[in-house]
Amino acid sequence: MELQKPPAGTPEQQPARQAPEGCLVVAIRLPVRIVVLVLVLPLRMVWDALVVGGRFLNDTVLRPVGRALLWTARVLLVWPCVALWRYVVVPLGGALTRLGHVLVAVPLTWLYRHALTPLGHALAWLARYLVVVPARWLYASVLTPVGRAVAWCAKGLLRGVGLIATGVGICLYWVLRVLLVLPALALWRWVLTPVGRLLAVVGREVGQALGHAWRVAGRLSLAVGRVLATLFRWIFVEPVRWFHRTVLTPVGHVVRDIVLRPAAEAARSVGRAARTALASARESVRQARADFRRMLFGEPPEPVEAVDRREPAGRAARTLGSSTTALTKD
Repeated sequence: MELQKPPAGTPEQQPARQAPEGCLVVAIRLPVRIVVLVLVLPLRMVWDALVVGGRFLNDTVLRPVGRALLWTARVLLVWPCVALWRYVVVPLGGALTRLGHVLVAVPLTWLYRHALTPLGHALAWLARYLVVVPARWLYASVLTPVGRAVAWCAKGLLRGVGLIATGVGICLYWVLRVLLVLPALALWRWVLTPVGRLLAVVGREVGQALGHAWRVAGRLSLAVGRVLATLFRWIFVEPVRWFHRTVLTPVGHVVRDIVLRPAAEAARSVGRAARTALASARESVRQARADFRRMLFGEPPEPVEAVDRREPAGRAARTLGSSTTALTKD
C-alpha cells in the first residue's frame, strides 16, 4: 500500500510541483506514519462503533422520546402559557394601563403643567441672577488670569521634564539594546529559528500522518464492519429467515386454513343471526308500540284529499277565441 499517492488528472489539472524535499523529511515520514497508523486504528474502529450505536440510539430512543417530551411540554407549558397570556395577562394589562393613565398620568400631567412648570421658570430666573452672573464675573476676572499663569508655569516645567526624560530614555534605549536586544536577536537567528524549522517539519509530518492514518483506519474499520455484518447475516439473519420461510409460514397457513377461517365464518354467521334477531325484536317492539297507541288513542284520522280548484287544462280549458267556456261546453 502506497503511503503517498501521486496527484491524478491531466498535467494541466495537476498542481505546481513542490520543491524537492530533504532526506530528513523522508527519513521522518515513514516511521511516523507507521506509528500513527498503529495508534489511530483502534481509535477509529471505536469511533465508528460509537457512531453506529449513536445513530441507532438516536433513531430508536432519543428522537421518539424527544418528540414525546416536546409534545408534552407544548401541552403542559406552551398552551397554558399562551392561554394565560391571551385571556388573562393581556386583558389585565390593558385594564391596568387604562387605570394607570387615569389615576397617574393625567394627575401628573396636570401637576407638571400647572405647578412644576411655573415653579421651574421662577427658579431658573432666580438662579441666573444669583449664581450664573456672579460665576461668570468670577471666571472672567479672577480664574482666567490665574489659570493662564499656572498654565505657563506648567508648560515650562513640562518642557524641562521632557528634556530630562528624553536623555534618560536614550541612555536606557542603548543599554537595553546592547544588553537584551542584540543577544535576543542572535538567539532567535542562530538557535530558535533552526529548531523551529525542525519542529515545524516534524509537526507537519505528524499532522499529515494523522490524516493519512485516519483515512486508512476508516477503510479498515469499514472492511471490518462489513465482515461483521456479513457474519451476523449468515449466523443470525439467514437462519431466522429460513426458519420463517420453511417452518412458520406453512404452519401459519395451516392455522389460517384450519382454525382462523372457520372461526371467522362462524363468527360472521353468529353476527348475521344476531343482527336478524335484533331486527326482528325491533320490528316486534315497533308493532307493539303501534298497537298500544291505537288502543289508547284510537285509529288516526284519514287525511282529507285536497280539491283541485284550478281550471281544466288542455282542450277543456277556457278559450279566448270562442264564446264556449269549459263550464257550458258539452
